[in-house]
Amino acid sequence: MIEMRSISRVISRVLFRPRIFPASTASISPREIVDEEACPVYNPKYFYPAKPGEILSNHYQLLVKIGWGTRSTVWLARDNTRYRWQSERFITLKIINNRDADDADHERDIEEHIGRQTVSHRGRGIVRTCLESFEVVGPVDRHLCLVYEPLREPLWILQKRFVNQKLPLPIAKAYIFILLAGLDFLHSECKLDNILMTFENEDILPKFIKEHSTTMPIEYKLDSDTNRAVYRCHNDFGPLDWRELRKMIPKIADFGLASRLHSEMETGEEVGIYPIQPDPYRAPEVVLGCGWGFSADIWNFGVLIWNILERTDLFCHVYDSQGRYDAKAHIAEMIGLLGPPPKELLDKSNAMAQHKWPNFIQNDAGKHCSNMRDFFGGPFFDDKGNFLHDELVPARSLKDTIPSLEEDERQAFLSFVSQMLTWLPKERKTARQLMEHPFLNGE
Repeated sequence: MIEMRSISRVISRVLFRPRIFPASTASISPREIVDEEACPVYNPKYFYPAKPGEILSNHYQLLVKIGWGTRSTVWLARDNTRYRWQSERFITLKIINNRDADDADHERDIEEHIGRQTVSHRGRGIVRTCLESFEVVGPVDRHLCLVYEPLREPLWILQKRFVNQKLPLPIAKAYIFILLAGLDFLHSECKLDNILMTFENEDILPKFIKEHSTTMPIEYKLDSDTNRAVYRCHNDFGPLDWRELRKMIPKIADFGLASRLHSEMETGEEVGIYPIQPDPYRAPEVVLGCGWGFSADIWNFGVLIWNILERTDLFCHVYDSQGRYDAKAHIAEMIGLLGPPPKELLDKSNAMAQHKWPNFIQNDAGKHCSNMRDFFGGPFFDDKGNFLHDELVPARSLKDTIPSLEEDERQAFLSFVSQMLTWLPKERKTARQLMEHPFLNGE
């Protein structure tokens, strides 16, 4: 038996590539807050205690932590099942915490649903979904792991590489067009928070891994309560090869917070009835509790364009002094930019306020709420449609929010975004229609 195991080890060394180990580690002060520890609801017992060099599922060796969030850590990993004569394969591995198994399963189910849709759609390649999934056992229960193709960096890191930390307008237009193609795929084939960039060439990733395995120490600290090692994130893959910038494209990734429409109203229309979207990007029909559909993503994307072009938020005052989302201030900013909402939208808000959720949901203030209006602190308008907080409405106009564009480009841009930022969802253009707008096509 011992001889057979020895032979097996010899064969493995001959056939398979050797493991990669980090060059060294460096301790971080226990008092320093590192990455996921900054999350408001952080609890180390729900996070898997991943560490560089570890092999998961007898398949993937963890190399470097490259991302983190409230629900997971993200690692660059190496496929250890590749034979020596095969090219090396690296993947991104998302290890989801186990606070809520249903949330983890939801993310996997959404991505698998997207992955089953039409491959021939031109926007399919712009959407990154998981390649496979498996589970690992941690100190407290199991953790779902999702495997992805590795991507270079978030769009905001790429922006910082340019003069004034802004994308040149032709590049920004190209990226907006590409992302609309991805959004069109999601809307037309199935149902955006993270935008990640592809690598400009095949040399970037191996060089990054070589540096981390030979010269660059991996920093970590130990949690005083659980002894879990918290590793510092390294998501800067080094200087760009500017000669091949044209090969980099943005991809839509991370569908952990995605929602599928499921609630059928009296009209037979499918409408979402639960809160969605990051605070500054939240569509008015969501805040007002009207119910939402695909067009909420169009509003979301329209607001996001300010981050792409100006590297700033369109809505700047959506949080109160305690850092909590302030819906009335958000609506006030919308009114300042778009004028007051139409009666049709307010009537829909009042009608939907009669519907109650099957179960209460707790909002940021700790209140148990029965519908979206209750969740966001409404009502915000009186019976005659007058806004109840006029003192919060700023003196702003959309044209003043885009100072980097020349006058001709500014007018084309305002025409473009005006087809996304409308009070009434039905008046917003689809992603496919927006791709034909002259602002993107130079007409």
